[in-house]
Amino acid sequence: MSTRAVRRPLPVPTATYRVQLQPDHPFAAVVEDVPRLADLGVSHLHLSPVLEAVPGSTHGYDVVDHSRVRAELGGEDGLRELSAVAARHGLGLVVDVVPNHMAFPVPARLNRALWLLLRDGPEAETARWFDVDWTAGDGRLLVPVLADRVGRETAAMRVADGELVYGPHRFPLRPGTESLPLPELLDAQHYRLAWWRVGRTELNYRRFFSVSDLIAVRVEDPEVFEATHRLLLDLLAEGVVHGLRVDHPDGLADPGAYLRLLAERTGGAWTAVEKILAPAEQLPAAWPVAGTTGYDALHRLDGLFTDPGGHAQLADFYREFTGAADDLGGRWRPTELRAAHEMLGGELAAELNRLVRVALARRDADPELRQLDLTPTALRAAATALLARLPVYRTYPPPDTGDGTRLLARAAHEARSALALPDEVEAVDVVVRLLREEGEFATRFAQLSGALRAKSAEDTAFYRYAPLLSAGEVGGDPGHPAVSTSEFHEYCARQRRDWPHGQTVLTTHDTKRSADVRAALAVLTECPERWRRLLADVSGPAAGPADDGSTALDPHTVWTGWQTAYGLGVPDRDRLAGALLKAAREAKLHTTWTEPDTLHEELVERFVDKSLCGQGFDAVTALAEELAPHLRAGALGRRLLHLTMPGVPDLYQGTEDEYRALVDPDNRNPHRVRPAGDAPGERRALTRTALRLRRERPEWFDERGDYQPLYADGPAAEHCVAFTRAGAVVTVATRLSMRLAEAGGWCGTSLTLPDGRWTDLLATEESAPDLAGRVTLGELTRRAPVALLVRR
Repeated sequence: MSTRAVRRPLPVPTATYRVQLQPDHPFAAVVEDVPRLADLGVSHLHLSPVLEAVPGSTHGYDVVDHSRVRAELGGEDGLRELSAVAARHGLGLVVDVVPNHMAFPVPARLNRALWLLLRDGPEAETARWFDVDWTAGDGRLLVPVLADRVGRETAAMRVADGELVYGPHRFPLRPGTESLPLPELLDAQHYRLAWWRVGRTELNYRRFFSVSDLIAVRVEDPEVFEATHRLLLDLLAEGVVHGLRVDHPDGLADPGAYLRLLAERTGGAWTAVEKILAPAEQLPAAWPVAGTTGYDALHRLDGLFTDPGGHAQLADFYREFTGAADDLGGRWRPTELRAAHEMLGGELAAELNRLVRVALARRDADPELRQLDLTPTALRAAATALLARLPVYRTYPPPDTGDGTRLLARAAHEARSALALPDEVEAVDVVVRLLREEGEFATRFAQLSGALRAKSAEDTAFYRYAPLLSAGEVGGDPGHPAVSTSEFHEYCARQRRDWPHGQTVLTTHDTKRSADVRAALAVLTECPERWRRLLADVSGPAAGPADDGSTALDPHTVWTGWQTAYGLGVPDRDRLAGALLKAAREAKLHTTWTEPDTLHEELVERFVDKSLCGQGFDAVTALAEELAPHLRAGALGRRLLHLTMPGVPDLYQGTEDEYRALVDPDNRNPHRVRPAGDAPGERRALTRTALRLRRERPEWFDERGDYQPLYADGPAAEHCVAFTRAGAVVTVATRLSMRLAEAGGWCGTSLTLPDGRWTDLLATEESAPDLAGRVTLGELTRRAPVALLVRR
C-alpha cells in the first residue's frame, strides 16, 4: 500500500479541484480520475451539487429532492464509493449546497414538495417551504408556462389520470375538482396557469434571479432547514463529505443567521460562501465561514495584469469604433445604471411589485405614514432609484450590517438628486426608514437588490460595455479593472489576516471566459494601437449586407466578436457562434432571449462564418503569435500567484493545463479527462509543483505562514510582483511583460532575497544554481517569467 493510501483527508483544504458532475460525468468517472488528482497535489475534490435534480441536468442546481443523492450520478452508493476511494488517496470531498431554491420542474411531480403546494395551496404541509405571496394573484400561485394567452391554450389542456395535462406539463388537481368542466376546473385550483409573459409583472413567488423555473425556498424556517439539509448533514457527520460550498447566500432572508445555524449543525466544518463582493466591500466579519468562493481574488489577479493606461486607450477606441451612447455601452457607470432601471421595469418587475405591495401595507398600518399620502408610483420610483444606485449586491441585518448603513445613505443621496418630483424625493426617506426597521420590507429589498445586481450588471451591462471583455467578470469593475501591485499586496495581507482559509479562483463554472482566455485579452491593454490596427484590417463590412439590403452587423457585436475569436484562439464555428449569440442576447441591444430578432441573429451567424472563421482569422492568428510570449507571462504569473497567495486555491476541472473556454456552451460540456501518461506541459508542471508544496508544507501557506511583499529595485521594478510566505517560500512573477520589453527589459532591476540560500523549484535544469542575496531579475526570469523559490 502506498504512503498516500493511509493518509486521512485534512479538515481544512490546502487546495480544491472543482468537478462538474452530470449524467455524462458521474461519480464513477471521478473515481477513475482520483489517482491523477491526488498526484496533482490537491487535498479535496470540490463537487457540484449532488442531490436529486431535474433529469438530464448538466449542472445540478435545479434540485428536486433533498432527501436523495442524484441517481443519474450513481446515487448515494456512488457518492460513498467516491469518498472511500478519495480517502484512500488522501483526498476529501467538498460539496456544493443550494439553500436558496429548488426546481419548478416539468413535470411538476418531480418535486414532491412543490406538487403538494400546487395541490393543497396555503394549507399544504409543504406550504412553509416556499416564498409565496398569497395576498397577490387572488390567492393563487401564478404558473406562467402557457405559450399564449390562456383563452387560446385551453384547447391544448386536458385531464388525464387525475392530473391537468398541458404539453409536457402535468399538474395536480385540487381534491374534488376532477370532474368539473375545464374553465371551472382551472378557476378552482390553488394555482393559475398563465401566458409566460404574464410572469414578468404578476409572478407571486420568489425565484432565483429572474428564472421562473427555480422557485425560492424559505430555509429561514427551522423545519425547512432540517428537511432540506438533513442528508448533507448526515453525510458530513459520517465523514463521507468534509466541507461545503454555499451557493448564492444573498438570496436568503438572513444569510448570516443561516450560516450561523449551518456552522452549528456541521460542527464548524470548512465552508466557503459564494458571496460576490464589490471591489471595496468586505465579507461580514461575523459570518462563521472560511471565506468566499474567490471571485474577489480573481478580480485582483486579473487586474494586476491589466495596464490602466492601455485600458483607457482601448475604451477610447471602443467608443470611436462603436459610436455607443454613454448609457448604452459608451461609459461604464451610465451603462450600469440604465441596465438596472430597465431590469426593474422588465425582468424583475414582479419582484419590484411585491416590494411595493409590502411598502403599501406598511404605510396603511402606520398612522404617521398614512398622513404622507404616498402613492404606489412614488414608492416605486424611490425604491427603483435607490436599488439602482446601491454599489453592492445587498446589505444585511444586524449583526452583519457592516458598511451597509453608510452605503444606503450614499445611495439615498444619489437617488434624491436623480428624482424630479417632490413626492418621489420624499418617498426615498420613507424607503430608508422602512429599511432601518429591519422588517419584511428590508428583507425583500435586500433579496431584490442581489438579483438586480446579478441581472443588470453581470448579465446585461457586462455585455454592453465591451472595451475589454476580460474585465466583465463576476466581482469585477469593468470601468476600472486594473489593480496596482500595492493594492494586490494589501488584499493578500488582509486575506491572510482575516480569511486565510477562504477560496481563491481563476476559473469557475460561472466565469464568462476561462483564465487563459482572459490572460490573452488582457495583453491587449499593453498594445491598444496594435488592436486598433487589427480591427482596421479585418472589420470592413462585418458580415456583408443582409438579403433584404439592410446594413451590416452593428459595430458593438463586431468588436465583441473579434475579441472573442482572439481570446478563444481557434476558429471553432459552433463555439464562437454560441458565445456571440449569447453575448448579443444578454446585451439586449438588438436581440434578446425572449424577443429574438431573427435578422440580427442571422447577421451574427454570417459574421462568424465569413469573418471570424474565414479569412479574418489569419490576422487573429498572426496577432496571437506576436503576443504569445506575453500571454505566457500573464498566464503563468496569474497561475503561480493564485497557487501561493493567501487562501485555498480552487482549480476548475481541466485548468491544470491550458484551458480556453467560454461560459456557453463550454461550461456545460462534460469533463474529458486527459489520457494517462499524457506529457505535462509548462502549466501543469507549475501547478503540480506548487500544489504539492502546499500539501507537504501547509503551515507555510495558511494563517501560520505570514505574507510579506518583496519589492524590486531598478527602472523596471513595477513589472515584478514578489512575496514571501512564512519566510520559507518566495514567489516571483512578471507583470505587463510587453511594456517591459518595449522599455528595454529589466535593465539591471534586481530583487533582494531574504537571508539564506534559495533554489527555484520550477527550474528544469538539474544543476540549477542556488540563489542568495541580491539577484537580477533578468537572470532570475531567464528561463521563465516566474519563479518559485524555497530556502535550502
